[in-house]
Amino acid sequence: MTHIGEQLSDIQLPKQFETSSHWMITANHGFIPYAQEELRRTYGKLKSQILVSGEVALMELPENHEKVWEMQRTAPSIFVRDMFPILAAAKTSEELTQDRLENLWERIKERAGLYLEEPTSISIHARKSGKLSSFDLHELRAGLQQIMEGEGHQMVIQAPHLICSVYEHEEMLYFGLSTLVDQGVDWPGGAIRFQREEGQISRAKFKLLEAEQVFGIDFSQFKSGLDIGAAPGGWSSLLLERGVEVTAVDPAKMHESLQGHPQLTIINQNAGEVAFEPNEFDLLVCDMSWNPKHTAQLVIQLLDAVQRGGTVIVTVKLMHKKPLQTIRDCMEMFEHDLQILRAKQLFHNRDEITLYMIKY
Repeated sequence: MTHIGEQLSDIQLPKQFETSSHWMITANHGFIPYAQEELRRTYGKLKSQILVSGEVALMELPENHEKVWEMQRTAPSIFVRDMFPILAAAKTSEELTQDRLENLWERIKERAGLYLEEPTSISIHARKSGKLSSFDLHELRAGLQQIMEGEGHQMVIQAPHLICSVYEHEEMLYFGLSTLVDQGVDWPGGAIRFQREEGQISRAKFKLLEAEQVFGIDFSQFKSGLDIGAAPGGWSSLLLERGVEVTAVDPAKMHESLQGHPQLTIINQNAGEVAFEPNEFDLLVCDMSWNPKHTAQLVIQLLDAVQRGGTVIVTVKLMHKKPLQTIRDCMEMFEHDLQILRAKQLFHNRDEITLYMIKY
């Protein structure tokens, strides 16, 4: 029989460093080794246990979680899709009564170091690593939600102030709590989903939609955009929806639905063969399946056509075995003319990353 206030066992994770914190780290499939290497270079050392091959790892970093968040805000990781600090861990075999969950929630709040005296908005991200588990995450989520609502907090799906994360793996539960500002994405595991629209030209549109959301860009604020390697027109279509006048450059044919659009100019040539007036555009976008250094050279060649302070968004294809070196090489090429605001492998990127830049 469970007694009122009975504690839920809090599993202590192995600690390799004198000062450290444990994290659940997610990357796009196949890229967790690069996220791990990136974090190792940032922190000098780490311990890592792969939970889902190529995608999810439990890592111990040699700083407390407040310091890690501070460092992530200063220099966000490229390959980390989503991360949360593990503030408590428990076994799924234990009976998770409401009394035990209340005790667990109190420990999570205390360890998070976040101000929760006033009601706020919270989203619960609950997910598991395997499909064979019989543990009911929905019941756990409902129990936590009841406790949070009892404290006056508002449960929301999107744009919460706080995210309570729960991850189940091999009969273990890992709990975290962080702000949306730190965690950076309000989809569980950073898996941002967009609904495919009827007549949508290509999946590539999702990449620019995600960039708009993650980087905080309002494309409706731009007047004239240059889309290099535009065909079949996924990126151009989104910019047109936002009211931008678009010049699309590609020798390949644009989608028939875009033909004759009053705000679209199509140039059926290679981008290296065209020239524009200085300061003609306030936005340049490029999503070409081409050698990354050649793409960078082509973009740089056309930068005179971009106004000072104009935005440049480019995907860098990671075609080689050394993606970190490829990224560094391309960023060094861009840095002479552009301020790199963010480099990120978005959820809808595949073997590529997206650069968000501003022209000096």
